[in-house]
Amino acid sequence: MINNTKFYSKKRPVNKDALFSILIPTWNNLEYLKLCVYSIKKNSHFSHEIIIHVNEGSDGTVAWLEEQQDLSYTFSSQNVGVCFALNYCSILSTTEYILYMNDDMYACPEWDQHLYDEIKRIGHNNFFLSATAIEPKAQSNCSIEINYGLSIDQFDENLLLQEYNLLPMEDWHGATWPPNIVHKSIWELAGKYSIEFSPGMYSDPDFSMKLWRMGIRIFKGIAKSRVYHFGSISVKKVKKNKGYYQFISKWGMTQGTFAKYYIKRGQPYKSLLENPDIPFSVKVKSRFKQILAIFSNH
Repeated sequence: MINNTKFYSKKRPVNKDALFSILIPTWNNLEYLKLCVYSIKKNSHFSHEIIIHVNEGSDGTVAWLEEQQDLSYTFSSQNVGVCFALNYCSILSTTEYILYMNDDMYACPEWDQHLYDEIKRIGHNNFFLSATAIEPKAQSNCSIEINYGLSIDQFDENLLLQEYNLLPMEDWHGATWPPNIVHKSIWELAGKYSIEFSPGMYSDPDFSMKLWRMGIRIFKGIAKSRVYHFGSISVKKVKKNKGYYQFISKWGMTQGTFAKYYIKRGQPYKSLLENPDIPFSVKVKSRFKQILAIFSNH
């Protein structure tokens, strides 16, 4: 995957008032990428630095980026996956905050204002926050399910903009998936995304677990910060790694156990998370699965 792959980067001038460094990996998904960037520019309250990693780019993505004088980017001649992509393009970041967004997302108005309001309320850097996704088919209990278009050709932007802030949702525990944001010092201390999970399956909960081990106890989804997510467009065409077994081998539990007992993913947000009391039966099952995972990876 990496052998014989060509890499290069192009840094653009940055607005001195940029608040977030928005990292967007993309893989031959130009029309969705254009919509994503358009929505950030149209609907953000603040100025941001947008940095895109182009995997392969055989669909004209690089040529389009060359025309955009305000978009920095990194490039790999082959698809190196989300882990390498995020780590590479984060090198170009100049702000205090690293925000990861998928290229098949549309940022709704004031999405960034609500995230930054929460950051200011927290008052320190030990947090991991996520925006809330609106999806045509909810991929988790952290999402709002309503269909504004299964594809870009069907996308009803006007209806979304009329209704996005009327859809009921509470702040929730368990920030893991993008759009997510951390302070740059936390991003660096955690070692960014773990490349052993390339091309990326289960790299999100792995990153969350690293933050947990660092002592972070604020894993919060912000209900008012919303994006529309068409739904893992690139994931559908990638050859997946054995992330389920890799996570168990590394951490001694399933990501489901981590989500349920540690970060309480999808539960209404109440307060700081505490160290969990894991049932004995779950510990035994986790140990058994860890042994199976070791054999599965060999």
